[in-house]
Amino acid sequence: MNILGISAFYHDSAVALIVDGKIIAAAQEERFTRKKHDHRFPINAVKYCLEEAKININDIDYVAFYDKPFLKFERILETYLTFAPKGIKSFIKAMPLWIKEKLWLKELIGNELGYSGKILFPEHHQSHAASAFYPSPFDDAAFITLDGVGEWTTTSFGIGEKNNIKILADIKFPHSIGLLYSAFTYYTGFKVNSGEYKVMGLAPYGEPKYVDLILNKLIDLKEDGSFKLNMKYFNFAAGLTMTNSKFDKLFNGPARKPESELTQREMDLARSVQDVTEEVMLRISRHVKKITGKKNLCLAGGVALNCVGNGKILKEKIFDNIWIQPAAGDAGGALGAALFTWHQYLGNKRTITANQDSQNGSYLGPSYGNEVIKIFLDSNAIKHKELSDIELVNEVANLLNEEKVIGWFNGRSEFGPRALGNRSIIGDARSQKMQSIMNLKIKFRESFRPFAPSVLEEKVSDYFEMDVPSPYMLLVADVKKERQKKMTDAEEKLFGIEKLNIKRSDIPAVTHIDYSARVQTVNKKTNPLYHSVISKFDELYGSAVLVNTSFNVRGEPIVNKPEEAYTCFMRTDMDYLLLGNFLLDKNEMAELKKDIDWKKEFELD
Repeated sequence: MNILGISAFYHDSAVALIVDGKIIAAAQEERFTRKKHDHRFPINAVKYCLEEAKININDIDYVAFYDKPFLKFERILETYLTFAPKGIKSFIKAMPLWIKEKLWLKELIGNELGYSGKILFPEHHQSHAASAFYPSPFDDAAFITLDGVGEWTTTSFGIGEKNNIKILADIKFPHSIGLLYSAFTYYTGFKVNSGEYKVMGLAPYGEPKYVDLILNKLIDLKEDGSFKLNMKYFNFAAGLTMTNSKFDKLFNGPARKPESELTQREMDLARSVQDVTEEVMLRISRHVKKITGKKNLCLAGGVALNCVGNGKILKEKIFDNIWIQPAAGDAGGALGAALFTWHQYLGNKRTITANQDSQNGSYLGPSYGNEVIKIFLDSNAIKHKELSDIELVNEVANLLNEEKVIGWFNGRSEFGPRALGNRSIIGDARSQKMQSIMNLKIKFRESFRPFAPSVLEEKVSDYFEMDVPSPYMLLVADVKKERQKKMTDAEEKLFGIEKLNIKRSDIPAVTHIDYSARVQTVNKKTNPLYHSVISKFDELYGSAVLVNTSFNVRGEPIVNKPEEAYTCFMRTDMDYLLLGNFLLDKNEMAELKKDIDWKKEFELD
């Protein structure tokens, strides 16, 4: 049986295909259209999923859409009525699209796909919960879903047992920890629904000066983690912005203009909202543990991408085990909707493999074989060197030791926002200059943003204060104490961004200023080639850790095709590009490098 899951029309449209309950393919539309966070109907992702399974649309038994449009429309109408006449501009802007398209989703999906079969609409947070529990390695678990908003629900928890999920309680719009975080994303000058990572990365540079103000004025947080927002400070319910003039007055000034200079104020605001979010996540987790008594926890929803908060839950040992959906945001809703249909709607059993999830490392996107890559290289007369797997592993390890930055394009692309060693840019974590080089010369992004380590799963506890796998880069842990470098008295006195270039450990390129790291553990079974490279690097040079950042520049989605990888390589100061088994040296490409200021080209998000 073939089930197609779809998420679309808000942000990060995506498709997932399951066959007889097994995840076969999943991809975000942005990877094909090259429009970051593309919200349009994911027709290209559908085409890919069908091709991957070698089937056509007539072979699909069910299509599942990740939320209920009529419930969402009800929420939008009720919200506008509640806040009227305020928000009339936003209402006028939103209504034509709903009346023309979104209310007729069943017809729209059928027409776009050329499909006349059964279409199902689970609720948004059911899709999130299904994406969290069903692929997890647990037979039973508690789950928590946290995001901006689905139809009405913003936060929920419940239990998953065998093939059944049940939501036990929820919090409804406009009270949303995701929207609180997005309000601060907007206020600190970043883009909502994409800049939240920047706020999380900026937080350690600040002081929690505004925590009490947030808790006293913006959010009424109870001991069990339930909360209410004080809506007099927010504009998102009916307006076109996240915050209003009362919010500005509370924090002594207007929102930072995008691309303007970051000040200590923004860093302190980021730290404060991050601390509040972590406290909410911890209180909810403790309450869910108390109510459900479960040993295992599954997380999904956009807030579950807050890996610092996830790391705090792990560190507190509230649950014995945690599993987080790698595509925790709306993209993962497509997978959840398909799995919900298979297990809950159709009643099919789950097969659990001990200590192993069914997400296949989240390597669920398109792949390009060496034959296809060779045709691309030869037809464009691009100089390259072909390597065997053994030669590749040795050569890459040696180049990394020379502090070379390498574009790494291999195997199936990753589903979710993180590159996990198939569409990555990699470097030596021991290099003190690597973070600055990658941020400014390759990613063309803010210098403060940290990079993640890829570490051999079997050696994670040699480097970080954690002893569990973190395959999806969704847990933050401290670098081991013995690897940390104590700051001098002079360094301790530095504030904010001044701390950026202090060497904080023996793996400085992946050590954030608070000595933390967003860890990805690399498993030999799910990614054997990437594991082999890190193992060889460890064998030759004594380090089982690499810098791993996504293969893209600021404002663009992660590369999908060999051509896109090559273009990104040529636009940046990467030293080498590995396309499958073919190695390209930038020095041999010099005559092809265009005389363009690419940093300037990518300043607009």
